[in-house]
Amino acid sequence: MKRPTSDKPGQMWGTIVFVFVLACSWAALAQTGAPPVTEPQAVGPGPGGGITVQVAYTISLKSAVNHIAHVAIRLRPLAPNRPYRVQLPVWNALYQVRDFAQYARAVAAHDDDGGAVPIRLVDKTTWEADIDSRTVTFEYDVVADNPGPFGAELNDRHAFFNLAEILMYPVDLRDGWMQVTFTDVPPAWKVATSLRQIRTNLLLARNYDELVDAPVELGTFQESVLAQRGAEYRVVVDADPSDYDMSAISRMAYKLAATEVEWMQDWPAGHYLFIYHFPRHPAGGGMEHADSTAIDAPAERVKANPLSLADVTAHEFFHLWNVKRIRPQSLEPVDYTKEQYTRALWFSEGVTSTVADFVRVRAGYLDEKGFLAELAADIRQLESRPARLTQSVEEASLDAWLEKYPAYELPERSISYYNKGEIVGLLLDLQMREVSGGKKSLRDLFHWMNEHYAKQGKFFPDSAGVREAAETVTGADFRDFFARYVSGVDAIPYDKFFATVGLRLQRQTITAADAGFRSVRHLGRPATVISVSPGSEAEKAGLRRGDTIQEVNGRVSEFLPETEISSIRVGDRVDLRIDGAGGQRHIKFKVGARPVENYILVEREDATATQRARRAAWMRGDSE
Repeated sequence: MKRPTSDKPGQMWGTIVFVFVLACSWAALAQTGAPPVTEPQAVGPGPGGGITVQVAYTISLKSAVNHIAHVAIRLRPLAPNRPYRVQLPVWNALYQVRDFAQYARAVAAHDDDGGAVPIRLVDKTTWEADIDSRTVTFEYDVVADNPGPFGAELNDRHAFFNLAEILMYPVDLRDGWMQVTFTDVPPAWKVATSLRQIRTNLLLARNYDELVDAPVELGTFQESVLAQRGAEYRVVVDADPSDYDMSAISRMAYKLAATEVEWMQDWPAGHYLFIYHFPRHPAGGGMEHADSTAIDAPAERVKANPLSLADVTAHEFFHLWNVKRIRPQSLEPVDYTKEQYTRALWFSEGVTSTVADFVRVRAGYLDEKGFLAELAADIRQLESRPARLTQSVEEASLDAWLEKYPAYELPERSISYYNKGEIVGLLLDLQMREVSGGKKSLRDLFHWMNEHYAKQGKFFPDSAGVREAAETVTGADFRDFFARYVSGVDAIPYDKFFATVGLRLQRQTITAADAGFRSVRHLGRPATVISVSPGSEAEKAGLRRGDTIQEVNGRVSEFLPETEISSIRVGDRVDLRIDGAGGQRHIKFKVGARPVENYILVEREDATATQRARRAAWMRGDSE
């Protein structure tokens, strides 16, 4: 997954042939080689010796205007006198317990004759029914009004479902074949998903894990499909057509995907689906899935610069390997009932961003100046957080489950495994090049892990597995590197690493605009103030911890409010619309000033031609 990001520089590339598809052709592609399947209401052996469907879901969109999906789950009989349990996950996608059962209501069950089957609540997310070798159907309503790539949204304009948020799973049949049928779908709506589409509104999955790792978009979206070197790419966009350039977005997605396939020398999926949403309100982030991704960005930004999507698109597509197939053992098997702790998110997420940087350079969307500027900004972010001296990047990975709490986001409390993981990935690449005389790099590490874990159906043992890969590929000892910068909190000697590519980190103190407060924002909600500087103009104006900031100078922004304010001149006035304990109100104050450490990567005076050549290879993720 990837958190919301700001605009990043990019460059256009040459024209690539693509075709806009007005009628859904993905279903035909998905049917190739698919086994016969039973009808939704006839659970059992399929025609012509087909598969046996264990669980048949029906999702009615009849109450879309009220954001309510009606779900029916028809289950085959279990052994006699054995109770049947169904359960909604407490988490999915984000590493946050969100308790999806909070949105379910009117849960009931009946047999094939329509007779009521008594059910009981076992815990906050589990229901149980006593059945006597009968087929039973559970039914319930679920409120789907959470927009964004991590949510489930149903309205009269479209539907987007992360299915784990609306579909209960039978505890004893989670590994059986499952099908989903959508009913009461408006005639003009199409369906987009990476699941097998037996018919337009009928989907098939091998098991629950596969089912919920494939989001579904329904609506009147625009789409583009490209077949390229044995790969099938589909781009689907749900947004006002006046807010985006479909051709530019499609070209970008295709180019980045092809670049990553070439970089990995591998194509593990038969087809891949990009789902984009561009709402006219603050939005952002992306969520990876086995053969697809969902990405949100505000319409205003996309309209101004379609290439602002390159960073998150490159990141999410590389998850096709890293995290989805090159997967830490600590995340397997998936447990939907509680937190699942891993020390490897610095690698699975942070180093995915490292590779996304390389890919954007290779694809022509990022030049050397932009690459170094982004890296310097990442270093500035890490160095501005005192918690870098007390929390390792492995510990930040373990603490991912705390990210929904505002107090955890304080710079004295935590660092980001995305931020430091990306930096560590870049430095690991430099170290691998240095100890191997330029013969090995991060690319070789990923190729080795792909061969030894992903392609063999194995999972790597978290950070120890990454270190093993680095040592095996280079023949060098990486214990000290991992002890200092992965499991430890040593200060990073940047110049030691950057000297190998003829660079040094220049530090300077500058005067910057100071908002006088810090805030956080999660899942598209308004920013929440987590601290107010004592004696600041913001405090004097009445801003308090826990207030939510709705607007900055009359405008709803995709960025954090203090980021918006940082672009205002010191001494100018700012107007915030606030919602808090005192109700809704406006507060106005003058923007203050504060000294901040700024970082710039510059070329060393003694840089050699060999170092410059290594720098060029490093930024592209190339072999030397």
